Amino acid sequence: MLLLAGLWLLFQVIDVIFVVFVAFIIMSALKPLVDRLQKLKIPRGLAILLVYLVIWGLIGGILTLIIRPLFDQTSHLIALLPAALSRISLFSDNQQIITDQLLNRVGTIPTGLVKFVVGIFGNLLSVFTTLVISFYMLLEHKNLDEVLGSVFGHEHQEKASKIIQTIESRLGNWVRGEMILMFSIGIMTYVGLSILGVEIALPLAIIAGLLEVIPNIGPVVSAVPAILVALTIHPLTAAFTALMYLLVQLLENNLLVPNVMRKAVGVNPLVSILGLLVGFKLAGAAGAVLAIPLVIVIETTYNLLAGER
Repeated sequence: MLLLAGLWLLFQVIDVIFVVFVAFIIMSALKPLVDRLQKLKIPRGLAILLVYLVIWGLIGGILTLIIRPLFDQTSHLIALLPAALSRISLFSDNQQIITDQLLNRVGTIPTGLVKFVVGIFGNLLSVFTTLVISFYMLLEHKNLDEVLGSVFGHEHQEKASKIIQTIESRLGNWVRGEMILMFSIGIMTYVGLSILGVEIALPLAIIAGLLEVIPNIGPVVSAVPAILVALTIHPLTAAFTALMYLLVQLLENNLLVPNVMRKAVGVNPLVSILGLLVGFKLAGAAGAVLAIPLVIVIETTYNLLAGER
């Protein structure tokens, strides 16, 4: 009975846990920057505000530069997909049916896009709450030992502090590593597609960069629309596009990941895939994105606790 009550309570507050976990990930990523500014004699609260302003300024500046060409090229991409599918013999026999279905889906894109944007930006309260929680986590981090002592007792304070600090370090490395990988993959994909003469390289590169956050699966998925679009140019272009994505993937696996991610995070690839599948099943895309951070938390906690037995 007590277990059922606990599960019911957990279900009721799952949204709160989600917000706190995202805020903790943000705090883990920004803490080294804030600590560096504080060492320069900048008050911690002001240092946090400066980091926030710089990051959001960069995001806003990038969006301002790419939003118009992204919109135009995305519209072109949507228009090309029926022709791309018609070049594949598997679909050519049912071209009209597929085209009609695709156009029906395309017709719902504006509405779906509006709902998507509203879902992300419309709920400003959740976004603002997450940023405020991460702000106070950064601000009050100096009192971490005191809080842990009051929650776990002073006899377990040192162990709990070590676990949380290790989790913070690994999560921070994961976030910063993912940002580097996403940017690198996006740039390489954009350059490669531009060289191959694919005119709508920008949205395809952004898709490749964003899906990089889903390891192993994301890069494969991101190649599909690019190859389809390249088919509208020439089958040879499609073949070279597939080869380009393969080369980018090889560079990522053999150069970027070992130097940027694997040493810092070190999550087993099989565990990553299983975590992604479970996360996607339980919470959709958000669950897939947060699966690896959650695996990092569980793995770190288990290893440190098991190592002290």
